[in-house]
Amino acid sequence: MKIRKNILEGMEQKVYIYENKKEEFFLIAVPAIEWSYSFKYEDDNVQSKLLHSLTERVPTEKAETLSSRIVQWTTEM
Repeated sequence: MKIRKNILEGMEQKVYIYENKKEEFFLIAVPAIEWSYSFKYEDDNVQSKLLHSLTERVPTEKAETLSSRIVQWTTEM
């Protein structure tokens, strides 16, 4: 599991990223906003799906930033 720090809504928040290589999926959690999401390696349009899910918890502008960071972090792994 990787832990990344993100500044969201003026506060530093931890983003937990779990990668299951055997079953080929990621599980992302941000406890500060009570949000989590999982997706498989082969899923299409991951960033737009993350954005849609995040906009239920945070403003659209912040959701766009966080979703792009999550995609970047998961592709680095």
